[in-house]
Amino acid sequence: MVEMRMTTQDAPAATDLAQPAIEAIDVSRSYGQKKALDGVSLSVSPGEIHALLGPNGAGKTTLVRVLTGLADPDVGQVSVLGRRRLSTRESRALLGLVPSGDRTFYMRISGFENLLFFGRLHGLRKERAAERARKSLLAVGLEGSEDLPVGQYSHGMQKRLSIARALLVEPPVLFVDEATHDLDPAGARRVRDLVAEAASHGTAVVWTTQRIDEIRGFADRVTVLREGKVRFSGTVPALMSMTTATRFLVRLRSDDDTDVLARARSALGTRAALAPGTEADGAHFMLSLHEDLTIGHAAALLDAAGVQMLACREERSAVEAAFLFLTEEEGTS
Repeated sequence: MVEMRMTTQDAPAATDLAQPAIEAIDVSRSYGQKKALDGVSLSVSPGEIHALLGPNGAGKTTLVRVLTGLADPDVGQVSVLGRRRLSTRESRALLGLVPSGDRTFYMRISGFENLLFFGRLHGLRKERAAERARKSLLAVGLEGSEDLPVGQYSHGMQKRLSIARALLVEPPVLFVDEATHDLDPAGARRVRDLVAEAASHGTAVVWTTQRIDEIRGFADRVTVLREGKVRFSGTVPALMSMTTATRFLVRLRSDDDTDVLARARSALGTRAALAPGTEADGAHFMLSLHEDLTIGHAAALLDAAGVQMLACREERSAVEAAFLFLTEEEGTS
């Protein structure tokens, strides 16, 4: 990965690492009778990747608009890098934005020419804008396509170009809105790697996503919104600990040639349900745990009955289970 450093003349003021880079306190925002945000508080430190989760209509986009200054809160306070309100020039220098559906590129000119234009728009001198554009293209892996019209770029290439533009001035704050929802796994991983690289240099990142599982091993903290309210805020492990996985795809084998399904059901009794899996090999089953039975205890019961558990996989991840617990009706109280 190529480091993208600014000169002292082009760089914004140094970030105070002891203070939040982004802070929202009891923010509310309504559109007519619809309350999009209801008392939302959020704090993101320099170098932190903070994931923002929630179903459609939860208030994620409205919160990003408020944090970036595109919308004002009706109630509450917002500060970015200690500033309550940023001028247009400050916003361009301090904030990077990777939107979900980016239609702001000029499709008939090249990727390099697009970045050169936006660099100049951000206030960089022509020579400096050209230098930053080349380094940004190299960082996102587009150095071989910089002279192609953007209209010839694939969707994944356009997404990487969007990130290159957001990092042109190496902003201390970066907002990434649903950047991977329509990318293949390899493309999504490349985008996450680029954002993680920026965070490693001190950039505070707000990452909104519908790909729930991608935050594991990537985000430092997470906030879950539902109907404009914060349902959870904390670390990813803390989110995962809120629920216990209860459904597993297991592969079983009996010690002899007896019916493995019948023997396993007898061993588990009413504390679990076992059904044939989708595979046609007769060895895979869907195991649903009841009461307080753990997967380890279930394996011990099966083993005692002469049934070996050869493989086990959660049908639903802990992150997804916690998300659904917090955002579906049964998760409310």
